[in-house]
Amino acid sequence: MKAEQLEPKKARRFRVTTISAPAHEKAPNILNREFQVAAPDTAWVGDITYLWTPEGWLYLAVLLDLYSRRVIGWALSTEMTQELALAALDQAIFERNPGAGLLQHTDRGSQYTSNIYRQRLKDNDLTASMSKKGDCWDNAVAESFFATLKIELGDSFSSRETARIALIDYIEIFYNRQRRHTSLGGLTPVQAEAQFESEVAS
Repeated sequence: MKAEQLEPKKARRFRVTTISAPAHEKAPNILNREFQVAAPDTAWVGDITYLWTPEGWLYLAVLLDLYSRRVIGWALSTEMTQELALAALDQAIFERNPGAGLLQHTDRGSQYTSNIYRQRLKDNDLTASMSKKGDCWDNAVAESFFATLKIELGDSFSSRETARIALIDYIEIFYNRQRRHTSLGGLTPVQAEAQFESEVAS
């Protein structure tokens, strides 16, 4: 980048996204920063971030597969609600059809501790894990994804529709299928999962 005289974009705005609800039940930190797992759909990590447009804030919820770092569920909303988190979860469940016991790790935000979200996990035999209070390192993989997204794509857009289109292209085409990861030995998330399936089948 230095040779090409390129500079990364920097995230400039800050908005609190982790708002806890003291009365809600919290799950223990079962993941415990074990970010390397042996197979896809062993553990998912999720979080919510914010993007700016002249029309107002836009919130992005994601779930990533911890094995491949693939974004397997994501949703956008103008409000940071439990419905936003549920939309990303429902997409991930529909796309992946995970087996019982999969670990799903998030922070302690009220979207994830809500009764309806916790019930959706139970209905699909998924185990909840949550970061310790105020410890962003417990969810470092999701935090890293958002940092990468805001540097490579940006954190502000001319409109909400422009943001939606840009995110579809970034997540579904570039990040999942074209962006190589050092943590995956230079493979893309889709390639990492394909290689795992090939090794299991052989």
